[in-house]
Amino acid sequence: MSVIAILAIPLLAAILSYLPSRRLPWTVTFISCSTVLVLTIRVALQVASGTPVIVVPKWIAVDGLSALILLLIAFVGATAAIYSLGYMQRTCQDPKRLRLYYANYNLFIFSMLAIPVLVEPTLVWIMVELTTLCSALLVSFENTRAALEAAWKYVVLSLMGAAVALLGFLMLFAAMQAAGGGAYTWDGLIAAAPRMPSILLQIAFVLILVGLGTKVGLVPMHTWLPDAHSQAPSPVCALLSGIETTAVLYVILRLFPIMKAVPNFHAGTWAIVFGLLSAGTAAILLLQVKDYKRMFAFSTVEHMGIILFAAGLGSASADYGALYQVFSHTLTKSFCFFVAGAVIMTVGTREIASVRGLIRTSPITGVCLLLAGLAIAGAPPFAVFLGEFTIFKAGLAEGRYLEIGLLVTFVAIGFFAVMWHINRMAFATDKEDTSQKIPLPASCLIVLVVSALLVLAFGLYVPTFLQELLRLAAATIGR
Repeated sequence: MSVIAILAIPLLAAILSYLPSRRLPWTVTFISCSTVLVLTIRVALQVASGTPVIVVPKWIAVDGLSALILLLIAFVGATAAIYSLGYMQRTCQDPKRLRLYYANYNLFIFSMLAIPVLVEPTLVWIMVELTTLCSALLVSFENTRAALEAAWKYVVLSLMGAAVALLGFLMLFAAMQAAGGGAYTWDGLIAAAPRMPSILLQIAFVLILVGLGTKVGLVPMHTWLPDAHSQAPSPVCALLSGIETTAVLYVILRLFPIMKAVPNFHAGTWAIVFGLLSAGTAAILLLQVKDYKRMFAFSTVEHMGIILFAAGLGSASADYGALYQVFSHTLTKSFCFFVAGAVIMTVGTREIASVRGLIRTSPITGVCLLLAGLAIAGAPPFAVFLGEFTIFKAGLAEGRYLEIGLLVTFVAIGFFAVMWHINRMAFATDKEDTSQKIPLPASCLIVLVVSALLVLAFGLYVPTFLQELLRLAAATIGR
C-alpha cells in the first residue's frame, strides 16, 4: 500500500497547510515530502530487485520507468520543501499567502506523483493538466505584473497543447477499439498495437508529441517556459524545470514501444527532429539571454531536446543514455534554481549584467553558481556529462554521424554560452559592489551543499541500485 500512501499523504498535507498557523504549513509539507521520499525509495528498491509493483490492476502500477520518475519527483519535492523554509521566510511575510503557497505546493507534488503511477492514459492526461492548474498559482505567487503575465501565458499555451494531446489520446483509444478492444493501459496498447490501424497510431503520436511537447518546452512550443521559470519563486522553479517537464516527457516516452508496431512510420525521426530543433534553438537563445533564471530555463529546453533526441535513436544504449540524462538533468537543474534563489537573496536582482565578482563578494554563493554552471553545461566529471557522453557514443555506434555532429555542435554552443555568463557573474570586477552582505538561510545552505555533492558524486559513480533501475527504465521504452 506504499503507492497509495505516496498519493494520499500530499493531499492530506495540502488540507492541513490551510490551518491558521505560521509554522505548521512548512512543517506539514516537510514531513509529507520526507515521508513520500522514504516510501518512494522503498518502492524503487522493490522494482529494481525485479518485482514490479501492481497496486490496482489496470489502474495503478509501478515499473522501472515509472519508479525512476517517481523517485526523482519525491527527491526534488523534498529538497525544494526544505529550501522553501528559508527562501519563503526571506521573501514573504504574509502568513495567509504562505499557507496558500504550501497548500498549492503539496497539490502540485500530488499531481506530479500521480503521473507515473497511473497506467490509464486518459487519467495520466488529466494529471498532467492538473499540474498546470496547481503550478500556475505558484508561478503567479509574487503577484507582480510580470508574474501574472507569465502565469497567464503558461496556462493558455499549456491548455492549448492539452487539447491537442487529448485528441491524440482519443485517437489511441479509437485505434484500440478498431483492433478489437482490450485494456486501455500502456501495456494494453503495446499488446494491441500490431492490430491497430497504422494511420490512427501515426496521427495520435504526432498530436500527443506536439500537445505534450508544449508542456515539456519543445521548440517551437516553448515560449511560455522562460517566462514562467523566471517569475516563479526559486523552489517552484526547481520543481517546474527540474521535474515537471521531465514527468510530462515521461508520457511521450511511453509511446515509443507502441509506435514500434507501426510499419513504415519512424517515430524516432520525429523525436530526433524535435530534439535537434529544441537543442539548437536553446543554444542560440542562451547566447543572448540577460536574466540568469531565464538562462537556466533555456537550458531546460536544450536538455529536453537532448533526451528526446536520444530516445529517437532507438538503440538500447541510447535509451539508457536518455534515462540517465533524465536523472542527471533533474538533479542538476533543481540545483541550478536553488543556486539562482541564493543569488537573488544575495544581490537582489535577476539581471546577469548586475551580478559581478560573486566569488569575491559572497564566496559560498559564487562557488555554488560556478559549480551549477559547469554541471548543467555538461563539464566533466559532473553527472550531465556522463549522460551526454553516453548518448553521443550510442549515436556514433549507430552510424548517425550527421545527427550526432549537429547535437555536439549545439551542446558546445550551449556550454560556452552558459559558462560565458557564469564567468562574468562569478569573476568579473568591472563594477564596485556596494550591496549589504546578507547570509543565506541555513535550510538553503543545506540544500545547496547536498545537491552539489550529489551532482558531482553521480558523475563519478553510479550505484548498482541506480544502474539496475535505469536499465529497467530503458528496457521499458525500448521493448
